[in-house]
Amino acid sequence: MPLWLIFHPDGTFEDASSKKAMTKDITKIYTGIGLPSFYVVVNFIKLSPEDVWVGAERRMEKPFIRIVAEHIAVRLDDEDDVYKKTCDAIENALKPHIADRGYDWEFHVDETERRLWRVNGMIPPPFGSDAEKVWAKENKPVIWEGAF
Repeated sequence: MPLWLIFHPDGTFEDASSKKAMTKDITKIYTGIGLPSFYVVVNFIKLSPEDVWVGAERRMEKPFIRIVAEHIAVRLDDEDDVYKKTCDAIENALKPHIADRGYDWEFHVDETERRLWRVNGMIPPPFGSDAEKVWAKENKPVIWEGAF
C-alpha cells in the first residue's frame, strides 16, 4: 500500500476536482506496476498559515506543500537508478498539480516492512502473484490461500 499524506495550506487543493486529478496521477504510478488501485490511499491535510513553518519562518508568501509517502506493498531495490526512477515518477505525477502552479514542495518516501501490513485482517498476496492480480481486477481484497 502506498499511503500519501499531503500537508498543504489553505488555498491549495480546495476542491474535489483538484484532489481527484492529483490522486489519479499518483495512483497511475502504482497501477502502472500492477498494484491494485485500492492500495493507493491519499490524505489531504489542510494546515492554516500559522501552522506552516520552514526554517523557523512562517511560509506566507508562497504555498509550501509537504508530502510523505509510505511504501508497503513493494520495496525498492537498493540501487541508485531505481531510486532515481521512482523519484522521477513522483515528480512527474506532482508537476501539474504543484510545480506548474508555482508552489514550493518537498517529499520523501519511507518503506515499511511488508510483514507488518494487513488489509481487512488479511495478509496481502505477494507482489505480482496471481492472487494479487485478482485483487487488482476486483479492486478489493479477496480471500486467498495464505491470507490468514
